[in-house]
Amino acid sequence: MKIAIIGATGLVGREMLKVLEERKIDFSVFLPVASGRSAGKHLQFNDHHYTVIGIQEALEARPEIAVFSAGAATSLKWAPEFAGRGTVVIDNSSAWRMDPDVPLIVPEVNAGILNHDHRIIANPNCSTIQLVMVLAPLHKVYGIKRVVVSTYQSVTGSGAKAIRQLENERKGISGNRTFPHVIDLNLIPEAGGLAEDGYTTEEIKLVNETRKILNDEHIKLTATAVRVPVYGGHSEAVNIEFEKDFKLKEIRDLLSHQPGIVVEDDLAGHRYPMPLNSRGLDDVFTGRIRRDFSVASGLNLWIVADNLRKGAATNAIQIAEYMIHQKIVS
Repeated sequence: MKIAIIGATGLVGREMLKVLEERKIDFSVFLPVASGRSAGKHLQFNDHHYTVIGIQEALEARPEIAVFSAGAATSLKWAPEFAGRGTVVIDNSSAWRMDPDVPLIVPEVNAGILNHDHRIIANPNCSTIQLVMVLAPLHKVYGIKRVVVSTYQSVTGSGAKAIRQLENERKGISGNRTFPHVIDLNLIPEAGGLAEDGYTTEEIKLVNETRKILNDEHIKLTATAVRVPVYGGHSEAVNIEFEKDFKLKEIRDLLSHQPGIVVEDDLAGHRYPMPLNSRGLDDVFTGRIRRDFSVASGLNLWIVADNLRKGAATNAIQIAEYMIHQKIVS
């Protein structure tokens, strides 16, 4: 089996290499792919040195799986080319997420819809992944009417240049800005581009992608996305209104038994999820679980996950694992 990583030298691409090493997926040929600027460079993977190749060379190699993390424009142009030659494309950009013919997958939630006809598969937005990991099991039992979510998104979600802006500001160094304002010691209530009606693209993605993954257009959801000066991951304050009432112990027990979810919920012991502790981990952490007394059947909770891991690289590689284990690709 041949596996290609398109965008292997980028922030998420490098994380994908780590995940591939850790999860020990069985393949015989590895194809690291990047733009013309990076082609010819060398990188180390699985104790071997590889030469980075261009995307046309990777296409001609006909890999069984190609994981894209090189931006929407690259995915729109090249994903159909790879899929047309029989490659299963797992795309980490926003290019295909809302295409009705392309499945939007979080393996623990909806991998069961995948089949041999799917040649392009979309990886959801990082904030969406951690949100639906918690919402999905709750929705099945209690039925979700409405969700209000405020995100606290790491600078790592905006790429290497954003990290450099934060580091430069902390050192008092002038440099190019990714954000419209200083991010160090600040919060910026603007993540993504301008959408419509005063919302940003990050906020609209949360709404549309959540409905698609949960296969329920009737869920009411509103979001506010905030960029914060941390590295370890994205955090979300989530308020849920259910159709059915619940007991808090039932909620904690239900979430505790979900694969990929870790419940950290002990306010008296100062134990709750924090991005500092999620960094480099693949689980989604939830805590501060408490009833919302302002509405019938209301719940508040807090969700944290490493946006480069489960929010991007790990989720994509898990999709590849599922396709291989189910012999959808071989």
